[in-house]
Amino acid sequence: MIKKLTQSLRARLIAGFVLLLLVTWAGASIAAWYQTSKSLNKLFDTQQLLFAKRLSALDLEGLGVSPQLPRSKKMIPHHRGKQDDDTLAFAIFSPEGRLLLNDGDNGKHLEYLYHRDGFMDGRLKGDDDEWRLLWLTTPEGKYRIVVGQEWDYRQEMAQDIVASQLLPWLIALPLMVLLLVWLVSRALAPLHELAAQLGRRAPDEASQLETHPMPLEVKPLVKALNQLFARTGEFMLRERRFTSDAAHELRSPLAALKVQTEVAQLSGNDAPSRDHALNNLSTGIDRATRLVDQLLTLSRLDSLAALDDVKELSLAELLQSAVMDAYHQAQREGVDIRLDVQDRQASLRGQPLLLSLMVRNVLDNAVRYSPARSVVNVALRKREICITDNGPGISTEYLATLGERFFRPPGQEKTGSGLGLSIVRRIAALHGMSVQFSNADSRGFQVRISW
Repeated sequence: MIKKLTQSLRARLIAGFVLLLLVTWAGASIAAWYQTSKSLNKLFDTQQLLFAKRLSALDLEGLGVSPQLPRSKKMIPHHRGKQDDDTLAFAIFSPEGRLLLNDGDNGKHLEYLYHRDGFMDGRLKGDDDEWRLLWLTTPEGKYRIVVGQEWDYRQEMAQDIVASQLLPWLIALPLMVLLLVWLVSRALAPLHELAAQLGRRAPDEASQLETHPMPLEVKPLVKALNQLFARTGEFMLRERRFTSDAAHELRSPLAALKVQTEVAQLSGNDAPSRDHALNNLSTGIDRATRLVDQLLTLSRLDSLAALDDVKELSLAELLQSAVMDAYHQAQREGVDIRLDVQDRQASLRGQPLLLSLMVRNVLDNAVRYSPARSVVNVALRKREICITDNGPGISTEYLATLGERFFRPPGQEKTGSGLGLSIVRRIAALHGMSVQFSNADSRGFQVRISW
């Protein structure tokens, strides 16, 4: 239970605010006590000095009073008001220390301990309480006056003043805590509503969460969730499209494989028919394998938002390597590949494997669709790679659609899936490159990759 409370944002906020209130209240109490005590000491010291100055104006010989005045209680036995005997006490001594006059209350216990004029701390006879004493000598030096006040009286008055100021706040503290709990709960309500919305959300739902009623502090979280939902939706869409494409495109090759397998089984002792069926079966397996590889490659490319392992690449070396990889297939098809490097300093920051795959796909298409004893020209120019074959070219009406997934122009004799140029376009887009398809000026097809 305690662990759950410590993990609760609401409980931690409330505990933190309550602690802050208590610390603030304690700090304010200490500051108020210090400031009130300082102000009271200044006030009472001033009163003592004024009282001593009034006493210094007395002529005791002319007054003819007894050395001790009557006690206050005897002088006003009833309706005395809110008097305190410890408020002030005074005594007048001769320079030799003889008591000449006192107030009749605590003044008679004041001892003659004169050292200098001014304020000092002392005690009464037979009393351990600290008193604030003011000694003052009359101008002619005839009397020495002492006016005292008990320190406890000042401290009790300071306590009363501070308590009267802070007690209402202490009483209001529970109300403030209740109000705080309500405010924190109300402030966190959008989070609970957000959690409820997420709990009701379907796994494949891609709709955006509303950010309008959310507080400013919660909006970044909601926006991040919306971005996550968008990416998840795109990922699920790609997966569904991949599954649909794979199911659609693999249906025909698998059906053909099944037919060729049945033909081989039914051939019996007819060796030529069996060999022909097995050859077709091997070709169909190669085609299905190529199709699966291209589907998986395109799916991985679609899931990439940014490139990793990016390096500065020499395009001349990249093209030389790609031409060497395609050379053996070109020789089997009776096609020659010629590389013309016009800008040997050309370089590009990119992912080596993907750029090699892009060039190999273009070369593979060029070799497959070129007739025997023809030439595929590969040129590296300034900020451009141009690959031209001597194939039949493509009808102008289909050039704009070329590169879309599974699109193959009508009349193609060679088998294919229509994914090779889609892979080329996707890799180029990831590297900030553009791809342009066109027919060559003479006869053939041309692919230009620029950046």
